[in-house]
Amino acid sequence: ALVAAFTLRSINPFGNSRLVLFYVEYHTPWYMAELFPFILLGVFGGLWGTLFIRCNIAWCRRRKTTRLGKYPVLEVITVTAITAIIAYPNPYTRRSTSELISELFNDCGALESSQLCDYINDPNMTRPVDDIPDRPAGAGVYMAMWQLALALVFKIIITIFTFGMKIPSGLFIPSMAVGAIAGRIVGIGVEQLAYHHHDWIIFRNWCRPGADCVTPGLYAMVGAAACLGGVTRMTVSLVVIMFELTGGLEYIVPLMAAAVTSKWVADAFGKEGIYEAHIHLNGYPFLDVKDEFTHRTLATDVMRPRRGEPPLSVLTQDSMTVEDVETLIKETDYNGFPVVVSKERLIGFAQRRDLILAIKNARQRQDGVVSNSIVYFTEEPPEVPANSPYMLKLRRILNLSPFTVTDHTPMETVVDIFRKLGLRQCLVTRSGRLLGIITKKDVLRHMAQMANQDPESIMFN
Repeated sequence: ALVAAFTLRSINPFGNSRLVLFYVEYHTPWYMAELFPFILLGVFGGLWGTLFIRCNIAWCRRRKTTRLGKYPVLEVITVTAITAIIAYPNPYTRRSTSELISELFNDCGALESSQLCDYINDPNMTRPVDDIPDRPAGAGVYMAMWQLALALVFKIIITIFTFGMKIPSGLFIPSMAVGAIAGRIVGIGVEQLAYHHHDWIIFRNWCRPGADCVTPGLYAMVGAAACLGGVTRMTVSLVVIMFELTGGLEYIVPLMAAAVTSKWVADAFGKEGIYEAHIHLNGYPFLDVKDEFTHRTLATDVMRPRRGEPPLSVLTQDSMTVEDVETLIKETDYNGFPVVVSKERLIGFAQRRDLILAIKNARQRQDGVVSNSIVYFTEEPPEVPANSPYMLKLRRILNLSPFTVTDHTPMETVVDIFRKLGLRQCLVTRSGRLLGIITKKDVLRHMAQMANQDPESIMFN
């Protein structure tokens, strides 16, 4: 870490002589009364997160079920062209998103030339450069507000369509951009309200004439955290990330207030964040530790094969040929196969990829392995006629201690085992005799059934 930090500081990739991307340095503290607009930004972040997740999932689902999904390159080119045409006229969407966020986070100093800092200066002002008081907004600020409002609408719409396309793209920076734009607009509004109505009771104690009491850049930072939290449903880790990106340690409380509020508001419309929603959309076998399972079912209710289904595909200890193993691999797509004696007593588990590599390597070494060569998983080769071809020993790829449960093991225990051990499959036995297998997909289907959901709606790849 020391060498990495020293190297990063020496290279100075961000051009600000700092180790963080969006370093901020505000000259005024935040006040307790500002928690109200911070919480409002949290509400906006939660609503934005809900809107984004629902619209993006609906669009990605439509992409899967229409011809649009068959032409991902054409989709990328089309969205890129539309983005370039619409974004170019607006100076806040024309630049890179990182530059935009950095400008929105910055505080206005005496040498700033941005439109966001086009305030009407008092010619009699003699205050230090780092303590510039609140001033009335000029024409540039009002123009920037309109441009930022258009940029906000554009960012909201285009992010919905771009996330999920067949290109490497992230979600942190676009979500932060949406929140930073909304936060800066709110910050400027609060700043001008405090300047023109400093005698209101809410501003009287902390916003005196000629004082610098509102920092619009802080609102942009809080808004960025709120929108990111509404989309991802992160709380503690989100505050840490924002602190790492900005270095603003003393502003952790506003960040916490916005992050927690955005999560509460978003959770009121749905518990899933964007990543969980895409996991369910794509049918990935993921067991969430937050999902509880308390139903009184047994492993025998979930294991396969069930009554009326074909028998379990297994490997025998010493009676199958190379051709039999290769045929079993071609006809099935399982990740592995139990190894049994006389198709009853379990002795181990062999992974599919290990079987393929072992047979391929044996053929390449020209060890005399042919299609009718016997495959055995024991220490000593079985007794065969003297003129039999060379036998292939696969004892080294055999897992002699696969995880097993009995058929009367409660499914609550099985689900807990899958979560904590990260299993992909679990064998079901009775007195050492193999009865069936439970995979992670079987567990998820069973949990969906017990939760009164339609298991067919979950598409497992």
